[in-house]
Amino acid sequence: MNTTFLTAAVLLFVAVVMSCQSAWVWWNGRHGAAAKRLAARLEALTAGSTSRREALSILKARRLGAATPLARALPFLRSLDAWLMQSGLPWSLGRLGATCAAFALIAMLGASLARVPLAGAFGAALAGALLPLLYVRRHRARRLRHFERQLPDICDMLARALRAGHAFSSAIDMAGTEFAEPAGGEFRITFDEINYGVSLNDALAGLATRMPVRDLRYLVIAVLIQRETGGNLAELFDSIAWLIRERFKLFDKVRVLSAEGRLSAWVLGMLPIGSAALISIVNPTFLDVFWNDPVGVRLLDGIVISMICGAVWIRRIVRIRV
Repeated sequence: MNTTFLTAAVLLFVAVVMSCQSAWVWWNGRHGAAAKRLAARLEALTAGSTSRREALSILKARRLGAATPLARALPFLRSLDAWLMQSGLPWSLGRLGATCAAFALIAMLGASLARVPLAGAFGAALAGALLPLLYVRRHRARRLRHFERQLPDICDMLARALRAGHAFSSAIDMAGTEFAEPAGGEFRITFDEINYGVSLNDALAGLATRMPVRDLRYLVIAVLIQRETGGNLAELFDSIAWLIRERFKLFDKVRVLSAEGRLSAWVLGMLPIGSAALISIVNPTFLDVFWNDPVGVRLLDGIVISMICGAVWIRRIVRIRV
């Protein structure tokens, strides 16, 4: 076989291997797990209060994806972006908007195939568009609730670290290292901010902004006041941990006492929907009067409005704040 051909084949093989390796290194550096984790940390560092903008000018501003031009015209998109950050989901505003539009389109197509009137199709599209927002809201509430449950143990650890002679910034680093998400990640971000040159007061304020938990705000305010007036910070953390645990006990008692009311709300809310579904299965033409007759359409509108008002009212009754 020709030597020139063999040399060309070997060189081509080496070129292909090096090209594949280069493509893998580029992809892993931009879209790999470590790159995504670093990008999330940098974006979280810029999600605090606007008073720290100059201190964090060396960091890349959090991008809003395809919604960046709209963010300048609609300020509430900034709040929605922070809402997404608090949920812990790796979503951008562009992805959220596209998901809402896709769900709305699917719901409208399904309503059209089911021969639902135009008003019902628009209602189904609106409900479909709200599903991703409810999903994000559920993740955000669960993440904040998990963080709130971790807060007493964090206060105990901070108190023990201070009694052992560690500085407060070192205690924050220990809390970020020892605790799981979401508390561990948020305290690591706070420690990174301090290392980047942000003052302790602004770093704690950023932590309270990223995690809008009431007990955390009390903790941050107490620490800021203690830094101005002096005192035993370890005892302060012990008192806050005891207060949070006592509030949790009271909240659990209230939740048990209101369980019957919440169950009644679910039963009363789902009973008309379940009954209508069973009637439609047994006799599909029985409920056609609600779609074809004008009086039936008005009656159906009144039923829906009454159910929504009743659900809101029952929720306000059984939801007791502690």
